[in-house]
Amino acid sequence: MMQTQQKPITVEDQTWTEYTLKNDHGMEVNFLDFGGIITSLYTPNHEGEFENVVIGFNDYREYLNNKNFFGALIGRVAGRIENSQFTVNGETYELPANEGAHHLHGGTVGLHNVRYQVELIEGAEMASAVLYHTSMDGEGGYPGTVKFKITYTLTNDNDFSIEYEAFSDKDTILTLTNHSYFNLSGDLKDTVLAHEVEIDAEQFVELDEELIPTGKLLPVRNTVFDFTTAHQIADGVNSGDPQNKVAGDGYDHYFVFDQKKPYNVKVSEPRSGRVLTVKTDQPGMVMYTSNNLDRSLTLKERTSAKYLGVCLETQASPASVSHDGFPSIYLDAHDVYRKTTTFNFSTQA
Repeated sequence: MMQTQQKPITVEDQTWTEYTLKNDHGMEVNFLDFGGIITSLYTPNHEGEFENVVIGFNDYREYLNNKNFFGALIGRVAGRIENSQFTVNGETYELPANEGAHHLHGGTVGLHNVRYQVELIEGAEMASAVLYHTSMDGEGGYPGTVKFKITYTLTNDNDFSIEYEAFSDKDTILTLTNHSYFNLSGDLKDTVLAHEVEIDAEQFVELDEELIPTGKLLPVRNTVFDFTTAHQIADGVNSGDPQNKVAGDGYDHYFVFDQKKPYNVKVSEPRSGRVLTVKTDQPGMVMYTSNNLDRSLTLKERTSAKYLGVCLETQASPASVSHDGFPSIYLDAHDVYRKTTTFNFSTQA
């Protein structure tokens, strides 16, 4: 029987709960009922040594002002909404701007900083935690009362899946993701520059100087955005490509999946032998290589630094509210939003 655990965490005048899902092989996922934040995730390297492979704060109080969204659930809309506004059924909605003139990751009142009700489920081959939250009509500027049900599941196959379900009583916009920063070196021993990435995508979205999509889908062929065969994150960081430059010498771009391979993304770290494979029914993903992470934060294992993690934000595209031809984030009233992303952890010699 797989294990679940929970312990109270006192954060200023609040009491949170940290939950643990642990499988029979020792893989372990820890998360908070605050923001659904994944605080640590332990997987073995090729020698069987378990280490943490996500970025997390050393002091839980830092999650109260989690500007980098470490490990958090993101919504109602993951990504940037241009000029903090959108139109549904001819009515324009104004959202609070929290990144220049734009609205990022649901704004200041988003899924990253709410408390969830949590239900634990234990089974012989899996352990799950179901997170529930209701966002009222108008909250964060969005129309519709939305009921969220998000399920974290760990299996004995070393699969960690996140299933997102949402139901709105009004036409609205919605796309959800998780904002974990992965680092397969283990315990943040190194940056992710030597991580090798493969993405099943032949197009990516062009960004302007404010990281807002221009409306153009660009081919990856003959660029450092071509991850159809694996190459290092460092290639883009050092490329001088104008699109890498606008993102702060790295990646913060949406890739449109082709669904040609049995997986959407594969990340490997040669020294540890760890391999992370991602499979999702989302239409694409933002890959963010922590280009703007500064050295001011105290993390579990070390101080923060640029390129210390890679985010694999599977989602639809907020550009669809401003441009045609992008994976839509519109959700009709009474339709059920249901998406699943599965992260599999393995090793190679």
